[in-house]
Amino acid sequence: MYELMPVVNVDLRPGRFVPPLLESLVTAAARGDDLVASVRSIVASFGFDSFEYGASTSARPDCAGENFAYTTIPEWTMHYGRMGYVETDPRIFMACKSAVPMVWDQGSARGLGPRVDAFLDDARRHGIGSGVSFVWHAALDLHVVVAFNSRVDTNDDIRTKTIMRNLSDIFMFGRYFHELLMVPALARGKPPAAPLPPLSIRERECLRLAANGMTTKDISHKLDISSRTVQFHFGKICWKLRASNRQEAVARGVQTGIVRAS
Repeated sequence: MYELMPVVNVDLRPGRFVPPLLESLVTAAARGDDLVASVRSIVASFGFDSFEYGASTSARPDCAGENFAYTTIPEWTMHYGRMGYVETDPRIFMACKSAVPMVWDQGSARGLGPRVDAFLDDARRHGIGSGVSFVWHAALDLHVVVAFNSRVDTNDDIRTKTIMRNLSDIFMFGRYFHELLMVPALARGKPPAAPLPPLSIRERECLRLAANGMTTKDISHKLDISSRTVQFHFGKICWKLRASNRQEAVARGVQTGIVRAS
């Protein structure tokens, strides 16, 4: 789904305030240390087990978009991309409907359809049973999502009160993590820190249908997904195939044998 980004420097311009909560993390970043341990420690202080950050450029639908991530669970992130879960992940599409963080668990996020329930089952098998997520539109024309995940399946009253008590710090951590640590790397256009993943099953389906002359609307109807989701998939396809538009992506897909036009 994303390039897995290393944090290689930190934006500490004069006058930029660093909350005490992030001081150890910023210090580690300034030294060039691996941040996973520091991030996990802070995330654990909120009552969560893992952290995911994703940023996507808002490219035109027919051109390549770029997607970036920082995660403490890279195996899940790569699996997520291969499965094309972005269209069924309630942590994203529900969070997009509100300006406030989404607090969810295995009970509250169900009932939105069989594909969402299947995603939740798979996420639980990977140690993601509940959590908090939020989305915002940031500088550099980026759409950003952060997710704090827990192995706990149900948010009982005590856990819910704990999350509510920490919610302002959770929100602050996500925003500062983006501004202080990720923006410098994104602004400098860092190269991938990991090999590009192959096309997901859904991306291959979209590319195959496009190779057979289908439009965005046709593909949307055929696969029972929104036109916006189809466009999102083609943004990732173009990026992965180093194509400047959909037509070039189709041509490269056919040339390399990824898809076959009938």
